[in-house]
Amino acid sequence: MPKRRQNTPLASAVFPFKQCKPLPHRFVLDAIAPLSPYTRPMFGCLAIYVKEKIVLILRDKPESTADNGVWLATTEEHHESLRREFPNMRSIHVLGKPVTAWQVLAADTRDFEEAALHACELVLAGDPRIGKVPGSRRPAKKMANSSGPKARSVAKRRTSS
Repeated sequence: MPKRRQNTPLASAVFPFKQCKPLPHRFVLDAIAPLSPYTRPMFGCLAIYVKEKIVLILRDKPESTADNGVWLATTEEHHESLRREFPNMRSIHVLGKPVTAWQVLAADTRDFEEAALHACELVLAGDPRIGKVPGSRRPAKKMANSSGPKARSVAKRRTSS
C-alpha cells in the first residue's frame, strides 16, 4: 500500500494556488440549485446562468458598495411589473445610464434577502421576465493582412528608397 503524502509548506510553496474569493450572497445559488445553475466571472462579479440564459449577477464589492446585491437580467418592458413585486428595485448606477435594462435588488435595503429569495422563486418558476440569452461575442479582430492597403504602401516605400 503506497504511503500517503502530507501537504507540507514546501509543497504549497512550489505549487501555489490562487485563493478563491468567497461567493457573494451564496444563499441565492443555494435557492436555485435545483436548476443546476453555473457561474462565470463578469465585471468582477459572479454571473449565474441557467441553461443558455444569464439570469442573475451577484455583486459584493467592498470598495464600491452602491450597486452591491443581486442584479436581475431583464428588459425595460418588464420593469413596471417587476417593480410591483420588488418596490426597492432600481437601475444599476455603475452602468452610467439613468435607466438600464439590468436592475438591482440592492444589498443595503431592509428587505434584500426576502426580495432576492423571491427573485429566485421567479427564476425557479421560469418567469420570462428574468433571464436573457446573451448575444454572441464579438468576433476576434483580424490580424493585419500583408496584402492590405497599408502593407502595400509600406512595401512601395521600401522599394522606392
